[in-house]
Amino acid sequence: MTFDMNDAELPRGTDLIPDGSFVKVRMEIRKGGIDGASEVDRGLLKAAKTPGSDVRMLDCEFTVVAGPHARRKFWQSFTVAGGKVDEQGVSIGWKISKGMFRAMIDSACGLDPKDMSEAARARRILRGLADLHGITFAAKLRIEPASDSRYGDSNRLDRVVLPGEPEYARIMAGEALPPSPSAQRAPRPASAPAAAAPAWANTGAPRAPVATAPAWATPAAMPPAQPAPPPAQAPLANGPAWLNG
Repeated sequence: MTFDMNDAELPRGTDLIPDGSFVKVRMEIRKGGIDGASEVDRGLLKAAKTPGSDVRMLDCEFTVVAGPHARRKFWQSFTVAGGKVDEQGVSIGWKISKGMFRAMIDSACGLDPKDMSEAARARRILRGLADLHGITFAAKLRIEPASDSRYGDSNRLDRVVLPGEPEYARIMAGEALPPSPSAQRAPRPASAPAAAAPAWANTGAPRAPVATAPAWATPAAMPPAQPAPPPAQAPLANGPAWLNG
């Protein structure tokens, strides 16, 4: 038997999405095996790699869904518990992540960030962090230099683009906008030469997405979880209010 490779698709380039690009992205959560605070967040969180750390994170995969960078992906984690705390004992990392998640909801739903009406507030209430799986919003990206010279630089969220900003409607309509790079970023720090790492070491193989999804999530984006999950509980009666409009 022979294998004809002539009709195979060529590998995608390793170039990054340009710094300052405006894109419409969909966020999917990759399960890390640690239970969150809500019953819909069982097995959702990922532990930090630092030995002894109490940090718990949401491991997210972002896919550009429109425009010239459609289908390009990048990965980013958000602290949701643990780490340094403020004067009230609240995780500083969680406060930052919570603000980012709220901005995602406002962007996805077209909510004015200043709208604190009962209807708007209801749309920002989640059953758990798992309800963020599949959320689609407008974003501006940046390039983050690698802290280790063995690995390449990475795309990251610079910020969420909100309703009322001049780029918002065009991003959500899938239009291509010229990049607007942020302030000059520090160059990658120098380090001693090291053995080359394989290309796949930069991101790792994606893990299975979250098994339980809110009603608005696209079914195709939610394949079954890996074998041997914990026994399923009965689903909550309703999804989060902000997804029902």
